[in-house]
This record gives sequence, structure tokens and C-alpha cells, in this order.
Amino acid sequence: MIPLTFPPPVAAPIRLSQGHLNLLAACPRKFQYTFLDQLSSPNPTEQQERQNQGAQFHLLLQQWQLGLPIAPFTQADPQLYQWFSAFEAASPEILTISDSDAPIQQAEHERTLECQGYLLTMRYDLLLSGDRHAKILDWKTYPRPQNARHLAANWQTRLYLYGLAETSPYEPEQLSMVYWFFQATQDAATPQSLSFSYDRTQHDRTHQDLTQLLQQLTDWLSHYAAGESLPQLGIAHRECDRCNFFPRCFGGDFVQSNPSRFEPSDPLTLPEIAAIQEIPL
Repeated sequence: MIPLTFPPPVAAPIRLSQGHLNLLAACPRKFQYTFLDQLSSPNPTEQQERQNQGAQFHLLLQQWQLGLPIAPFTQADPQLYQWFSAFEAASPEILTISDSDAPIQQAEHERTLECQGYLLTMRYDLLLSGDRHAKILDWKTYPRPQNARHLAANWQTRLYLYGLAETSPYEPEQLSMVYWFFQATQDAATPQSLSFSYDRTQHDRTHQDLTQLLQQLTDWLSHYAAGESLPQLGIAHRECDRCNFFPRCFGGDFVQSNPSRFEPSDPLTLPEIAAIQEIPL
């Protein structure tokens, strides 16, 4: 009897999000440590708490969009209540697009796009679709940045607009993306926004940059499978100073021999003992 033979299993395509692309473009070696080697790099407690609270706010708005109760969220956390109150007050402006009185609203909307053998994934906090225009909305729980250029160049902005143009009937000129920032500041008590329009020129440039980056990744992964590491930044790069993987890249001896380079830019200073007022018991 002739034995049955089966073809080797086909590996599932690698899924890449905007976070993967940002890290890959910033430092391929850190991308390797984080996603290929699965090495953990814990966030500081305060940063992790902010991320958790931001995730709760996204969940709260999704609950609200679906018509589900949100009181358990807002009653338990004053910060969530403040953010949601700001959203609710500005919602007539937030939830409109120019060509439709009642656009289709899709919360936490996901799309995928095959590109260069990879699956690119986009997750929109809210997608508004009208007759001739679609708008991507993204919620941020930190203050509005002063420099919009960094956000324009971020792969979240670029991939989200590119992916929607590639997977919908809209032309690039019919798309836009708006970031809403709900953290109040001394200068702005109401939510602030940054809007980005789109066009064919941007679309073609993103396609070119994305193709080049993914081709590089394919080449790097081939070398990685043969035991080589992905490229790293030079030791003089200032981004390395803030990276938890610096000792792994360059060795702990360098850190120990250059302690001043890794000191906080704003070191904690304590007042003199005599200047501390006594607390009456």
C-alpha cells in the first residue's frame, strides 16, 4: 500500500499592526526583542496605570456606542467620568461628517489588508461612513500635542488612512482622520482635536514606504531564521538611553562605565529637613 503523503503545513501570515510598524521603523532590534524573542520589558507603574485607564475609557465608549450601561465605569472612576462628560458635551461635533446627517457609526471596527505577504490590521475606535466621505476617529487620554507633524508621520495615521482607502470604495480624497484628546489642561478644558486630510499623493507615498519597510522585514526575518539578529541603532543614538534593552544590545559594562548618560533628565530633589513644616498631631 502506498503511504499517504501530505504537503507541509503552510505558515499563517504574520499579522502587523501600526504598533508593530512604528517599532520596526524606530528600531528593528527592539522589534526583535519584543515580538520575535518575546522578551518582556515592564512599563513603570505610573505609565501602566495610565494605559489601563485609557483602555477602560475606550471600553466605556464602546459600551456607550452599543447602548449598554456605562454607570459602573463612570461611578467607580472620577477620571473616566470627567473624560466621558467631556466626550458627551462635544459629541454633536465629534460624531458628524460633512455629507451626512446620520452617518453609519462602527465602534472598534477592524479591517485587515494583505500586503507583501503580511496581514496588516487596523482597529478604528470609531468609523463614520457617509455617502461621499468617511472619517476615522481615535480617542486619546493625554493632552493634545503641540507638534502635529509627529502624529502625521506616525504609522497609526498613515496605516489607518491607507488601509481604509485600500479596503473601501472611497477615494483617498474622501477620507480623513481625527484624533480627539480628552485630558483637560490649564489652557483647554474642552476636548481638543487634530485632523488629517488625505489624498492620492499621500496614499502613493505610504504605499512606497510600506512596501520598502515590509521588504526589509522579509529580508531581516530570513537572516533571523539563520541565527542573525535584526539591525540595531548606533550606541550614540539618544533613543537608546530610554530603552530597557540597552544592556542587552551593548552590554552592562557600558552602562556602569557611563552612569551620567542614564540619569533622569529631571532628577528628584528633596527639600532641606529644616524647610519641612512640622505636622501637628
